[in-house]
Amino acid sequence: MLTHLDSQGHAHMVDVTDKALTFREAVAEAWVRMRPETLQLIQDGGHPKGDVLAVARIAGIQAAKKTADLIPLCHPLLLTGIKVELTTEGADAVRIVARCKLSGQTGVEMEALTAASVAALTIYDMCKAVDRGMVIESVRLLEKLGGKSGHYQAETAQ
Repeated sequence: MLTHLDSQGHAHMVDVTDKALTFREAVAEAWVRMRPETLQLIQDGGHPKGDVLAVARIAGIQAAKKTADLIPLCHPLLLTGIKVELTTEGADAVRIVARCKLSGQTGVEMEALTAASVAALTIYDMCKAVDRGMVIESVRLLEKLGGKSGHYQAETAQ
């Protein structure tokens, strides 16, 4: 059953009032594929807009904190930890891994997914002048800990 639908099929925010506070953590990833020259420009720090990966990291952190403003039925959460890591992979990709955690009444999967997505979009925004063909792909939940549904781990990473 979809928890965001009431008995008549109308969308609503899930009431978590009676749920216990528990530790919750989620990890999500996204990939940005680009021309090797674009990645080299990022790695060399030669981009005229500045440090692409640093700006994307901050954008991801900021996005996690704003998830409830972007996704209509998400609860505003008091996140206690947000970590966004960006690594270059091979000659043509950046991998983004976002980790969010808290002690709360609802999970942080959407916050981790939002952080990874916005970090990827920021890379695109900063580099689109030199590479409009970049591809954002494989945005997905890697792991979720805590809550009633327990532990989830995605099948092997790409």
